[in-house]
Amino acid sequence: MFRTALRNVLAHKARLLMTVLAVMLGVAFVSGTLVFTDTLGNAYRNQSAKSYDDVAVAVTTYGVQDDGKKSGIDSATLDRIRGLDGVAEATGRVSGFAGVADQDGKLIGNGWSNTGSNYAPGKNGKNAEDRAYTFTDGSGPVKDDQIALDKDSATKGEYKVGDTVRVATNGPVKEYTLAGVFTTEDGAVNAGGSLVLFDTAVAQKLYLQPGYYQDVTIASEPGASDAKLLDAVRPLLPKDSEAQTGRALADKQAKDIESGLSNLNTMLLAFAAIALFVGVFLIANTFTMLVAQRTRELALLRAVGASRRQVKRSVILEAMVVGVVASVVGFALGIGLATGLRSAMGSFGAKVPAGPLVVSPTAVLAALGVGVLITVLAAWLPARRAAKIPPVAAMGSAHLPATTKSLVVRNTLGSIITLGGAAAIFGGAAVGKGTGRMLIGAGAFLALIGIIVLIPLLSRPVIALARPLLHRVFGVSGKLAGKNAVRNPRRTGATASALAIGLTLVTGLTVMGVTLGAAIDKMTTDNIRADYMVTMAGGGALDKSALTALEKADGVTAVSPQQATSVKVKGTYHSASAVTPGDVQQVFDLKLFSGSMDTLGKGGIAVAEKTAKSNGWKAGDKLTVTVGDDQDGGKSATKTMTVGAIYQDNEFLSPIVVPTSLVAPFEPKPYIPEIWVKTDGGASEANEQALVDALGDNPAMSVMDRQGIRDMFGGMINTMLNIMYGLLAMALLIAVLGVVNTLAMSVFERQQEIGMLRAIGLDRGKVKRMIRLEAVVISLFGAVIGIGLGTFLAWAIGETIRSSVPNYTLVLPWERIGIFLLLAGVVGVLASLWPARSAARLNMLTAIKTE
Repeated sequence: MFRTALRNVLAHKARLLMTVLAVMLGVAFVSGTLVFTDTLGNAYRNQSAKSYDDVAVAVTTYGVQDDGKKSGIDSATLDRIRGLDGVAEATGRVSGFAGVADQDGKLIGNGWSNTGSNYAPGKNGKNAEDRAYTFTDGSGPVKDDQIALDKDSATKGEYKVGDTVRVATNGPVKEYTLAGVFTTEDGAVNAGGSLVLFDTAVAQKLYLQPGYYQDVTIASEPGASDAKLLDAVRPLLPKDSEAQTGRALADKQAKDIESGLSNLNTMLLAFAAIALFVGVFLIANTFTMLVAQRTRELALLRAVGASRRQVKRSVILEAMVVGVVASVVGFALGIGLATGLRSAMGSFGAKVPAGPLVVSPTAVLAALGVGVLITVLAAWLPARRAAKIPPVAAMGSAHLPATTKSLVVRNTLGSIITLGGAAAIFGGAAVGKGTGRMLIGAGAFLALIGIIVLIPLLSRPVIALARPLLHRVFGVSGKLAGKNAVRNPRRTGATASALAIGLTLVTGLTVMGVTLGAAIDKMTTDNIRADYMVTMAGGGALDKSALTALEKADGVTAVSPQQATSVKVKGTYHSASAVTPGDVQQVFDLKLFSGSMDTLGKGGIAVAEKTAKSNGWKAGDKLTVTVGDDQDGGKSATKTMTVGAIYQDNEFLSPIVVPTSLVAPFEPKPYIPEIWVKTDGGASEANEQALVDALGDNPAMSVMDRQGIRDMFGGMINTMLNIMYGLLAMALLIAVLGVVNTLAMSVFERQQEIGMLRAIGLDRGKVKRMIRLEAVVISLFGAVIGIGLGTFLAWAIGETIRSSVPNYTLVLPWERIGIFLLLAGVVGVLASLWPARSAARLNMLTAIKTE
């Protein structure tokens, strides 16, 4: 029977081609994901280990420059650490944001990983170097007006040693002379950012305080114990610090890397599973049709003594051979895919550390195992049906229809599963939040399985709606196409199911994305009166000087920071926004329930409606408010303040609003994530340029109008949608292969019928049109099912987040739904090109003689 199975595979290799392609693509996705994440993990782990090769002990503090207190490790402590037995060298570091402008004044790098640090040469006099960096040109900065720049950023900015470079930290832009260019394995640069090195004194002033460091790395002398050195260092450190050995820190980073890549791995494998799940329908359809076309052959085997088990085993062996071949080719393709993904990361600004391609035994076994297992499982039902063919009945008939009993059982089972899934989805929508989403996920899986089981039953009434139109518009070809599409409901259902699965996910994501985009757009429109929002690249804090500069800018009529702070009321801390009284009403659309925002300038505070309700506060109440840090001897003050206004919750403000004057004495370095500006005449090129000029043409500061704010939030959603579309593309491609496969094998199966049609006058053009229309009908049927189910799931998930998303209203993107239907039709046309051409070229006499 093995020789029989192998002979059958070779005899039907053209008809098994699409199955091989489907399995190959799915395996390539799985193996590519595993090899890619293993390679990335190995490269980053090696980089992490290398960066701690010479580190015996690493000290980290949480020193910040926002409260005026001395924090971090001072120079005296660093000197004491250097004097410990076994210490070869101790290096202090400070770091923070630093953005470099290119020749056109634009920011180099992605913003969030643009970093500045200090150049810390060793203690070897004039020839001392900072071992963390290798200079390819020039040297490290040793003066206040000098910097060094990483090689990638210098290349992007077209800078060379001696050039003047504009650098922005959180304050105004300053000009420095480029003293050197270096290479580094720093994570910020590898993530697509930039690294600027300042003289140590300059970096301390910028990022912490003169004479203080945030971190210290300690190198040990040969033979010294890292553990003993750690014990000696700890008593010297301030309480806001943490010390650990370099080995422990490297191990921790390796675990963090593994955890981060595990999430990426899981997401990619989930989409690979979707692609393979779609492939199951193609494989099952192929073997079902092969079994039907080989009924007499299988019956002959039964007649000459083959048992049911042997016939079943023969079909499964065929599937196993197909699975092995497809898996081997798919694995090789997956290795190429992993290599391509690694190279493609560079085009997105990320730099992958050098390292070999890692092909682990797990990746090999998983890829081969998944490919063979999926193929065998998909072929199991067709093999079971083949084993049940009675020899005598099969010898007398080429095609055996499904029994009434089997269809009743299938439809009953499908109805029960679908109703159970629908009940779970409705229940999840009613429960809401995390529990509701879990219920919806389980219900979605059941509903999808149930509809797949029911889809042959659904095909007849749904396609029947389109048959009159097909007949009127396309005549005989349309009429025949409509009938052919429902001739074998199981085959039509299996083909349409593949497209339905893909479009369920695509439609659900699209409806959710468009709905959230509309909610964000409405949130912007309803809550903002300002013409511009000024922010720092990477989400950092703006310096107070930016606020002062904007207040003096031409055309500005109102400006207010949204200064993030906190206050303590009756012993409980609450997040608060410090704003400019009088101007805040002009930059935000605040809907008041009671009181007046004018009270902010008269010693009052404003409270959001939900916070006021939960605490039982109302306008006019006197509250005991503590501002500043009242712990550890910090500077603070307690005042009695009046609730001057209760306002509707605003997404751009904290639950409590206070005047900036209240917190200013306690926050010498305030945290200002954004500044809102109202201009005379509204948003215009002239007003925008005036703001840019007032900020000193700072490359690290972004000036956005209302449309820019909408685009920023909407851009995130669109980016996520595009990533999801890309990951689902493999599943949709396999679905297209399924349509091609079904039509091609259907044409082979119907050679005699097509020959008869040609003989009675149906010309080649009409034969082609018949096959194309059949493909379009099947594709559109799958699309309608997928779009309907995807919209239903999007509605249910939306109900679980309605309470946490202001202005949430389900939006049906009819234009995109129309595009999906159009694309489904195009898929049908493209998938039918080869089968239609084959059908039209059949010799009618030869076809009529075919059995």
